[in-house]
Amino acid sequence: MDIIQYTEEHRIFRQALRKFFEKEVTPYVDEWEEAGIVPRSIWKKMGEQGFLCMWLPEEYGGLGADFLYSVILCEELTRTRHSGLAVPLHSDVVVPYIASFGSEELKQKYLPGCVSGDLITAIGMTEPNAGSDLASMRTTAVEDGDDVVINGQKTFISNGILCDLLVLAARDPSVPEQHRAIDLYVVEAGTPGFDKGRKLKKIGWHSQDTAELFFNDCRIPKANRLGQKGSGFLMLMDKLQQERLLVAIGAVPAAELMLEMTIKYCKERIAFGRPISKFQNTQFKLVEMATEIKLGRTFLDKLVVDHMEGKNIVVEVSMAKYWTSEMATRVADQCLQLHGGYGYCEEYPIARAWRDVRVMQIFAGTNEIMKGIAAKFMGL
Repeated sequence: MDIIQYTEEHRIFRQALRKFFEKEVTPYVDEWEEAGIVPRSIWKKMGEQGFLCMWLPEEYGGLGADFLYSVILCEELTRTRHSGLAVPLHSDVVVPYIASFGSEELKQKYLPGCVSGDLITAIGMTEPNAGSDLASMRTTAVEDGDDVVINGQKTFISNGILCDLLVLAARDPSVPEQHRAIDLYVVEAGTPGFDKGRKLKKIGWHSQDTAELFFNDCRIPKANRLGQKGSGFLMLMDKLQQERLLVAIGAVPAAELMLEMTIKYCKERIAFGRPISKFQNTQFKLVEMATEIKLGRTFLDKLVVDHMEGKNIVVEVSMAKYWTSEMATRVADQCLQLHGGYGYCEEYPIARAWRDVRVMQIFAGTNEIMKGIAAKFMGL
């Protein structure tokens, strides 16, 4: 029996989503990769079809859908063979902070636009000198009457160029305790003192706009703070379980797709008078990858069910994030090897997949951090 019990509604949704991506996304991926960014129009089309923030209640424009709709979206997005349309980041990482911790005024103001695609979101955590070590961030937020004045810099911000709305982590320099000094704020693009820097050139994820962000006496209302003062670090920890699970939800189907493409290639590629799929070495490599992917799929599906049941699976998700991302990287490397010289050519999709998958070991907390979290809870 399958671990995840998809309903007929889920299957209908998957079919509709796949057709949408085949028409509106996949034909334009190469164009977007060359441009280094996806157009705002595709976000609007996603919103019009109800494909953004589907879990939000109807009162904010959502569908009130369960988490499996987000899982399906991640899996089907992988089949478009690019990583530029960062919908999972928007819908299932950033917007949940506003929905869970924002005041009713903030939710009414921003959530409908997040559903419609009028507002694209990003999250500002990473800094040039504070990556996975969130407690060491230097961006400051100083209260001044009814306002907060922000100064600092963020980097490696996905959706950094396109974002209309930023959930920003900053610290109050007057609070000595590092963890209690951190707060989260909602900052609108165009606010004086909030400037978007250069779009970073990356090894992969070429159509995903990753940017530097700068804050120079950026003044926002104190009401834009999420939750109670001093609770920012706890809010980040609360939501990182889902963020890291989403990495695994992206890594496993990516590995499945790479293997699918490679099996097809090996059956068609002739060497020494026969398909290379007939060579024992090729068969062994394909079987080894298929086995690892099935192990990853079983682990992932169990965690998805546990997460939907509200279980605390921080340790297991940390393990899954590091293992599935490393597994997908191994699969990418072996698949490219089996493609031979063609695998190193841009016209073959395995080349892009090989480049794109590597960063999964870095974002949402490096894999070294994931192992450290697991070790701590193991009492090591």
